Amino acid sequence: MDNQKVALITGGSSGIGFAIAEKLSLDGFICIITGRNETKLKETCKKIGKETSYFIIDLNKLDEIPELVKKINHKFGRINVLVNNAGTHLKKPFMEVTNEEYQKIILTNQTSVFVLSREVVRIMVQNGGGSIINISSMAAKYGLPGVVAYSASKSAVEGMTRAMAVELAPFNIRVNCIAPGFIKTDMSSSALDSDPERKNRVLSRTPLRRLGKPSEVADAVSFLVSESATFITGVVLPVDGGNSIGF
Repeated sequence: MDNQKVALITGGSSGIGFAIAEKLSLDGFICIITGRNETKLKETCKKIGKETSYFIIDLNKLDEIPELVKKINHKFGRINVLVNNAGTHLKKPFMEVTNEEYQKIILTNQTSVFVLSREVVRIMVQNGGGSIINISSMAAKYGLPGVVAYSASKSAVEGMTRAMAVELAPFNIRVNCIAPGFIKTDMSSSALDSDPERKNRVLSRTPLRRLGKPSEVADAVSFLVSESATFITGVVLPVDGGNSIGF
């Protein structure tokens, strides 16, 4: 364990987060996942096995984040990698979105990412460096109707990635972002299967003509936090089958 790197993955009990935790575990990381549902977290740790553990936290409770990071650092002695994967979504017409709904999406998808990153960076600086991966979305690239708060939050995450990358580079901390395209998860499948017209539109403008797999996003994370990517920082990498340049 002394030489093993430690990775903290938020929202690691399902979908893309689960795939990332599974991949980093295979890469030899001690993985720590967070979420709100203890049953799901326990099941995930069992599935991944090895040295995966979990902490229960609601990241909207910003005041609890510093204590979480302290606990992890006390138990493991370091955090080498942080993957800010946890997020929430709201699909609603622009004129019907309330102040509270808008603020909640910003709080979960952007403010909590800032607070957690700030606390983890303090540990990384003490340990001589690290790597942070933020997870964005195609909603930061397109004008998608019905998701104004989500689009705003993910656009902010991409801007924050660049600012963090420049400011933290002197501390040997690299900060990158992955923007998944349309990935086949339980959540996206139910949304697209119930809306065939939208599904056809998604596939028709994706040059590779299929949905992505969570493991393909995880592979990109694996690369960006590895020794093969030590000169890469501040990038937003689309993992989207060409969707963002599709015609």
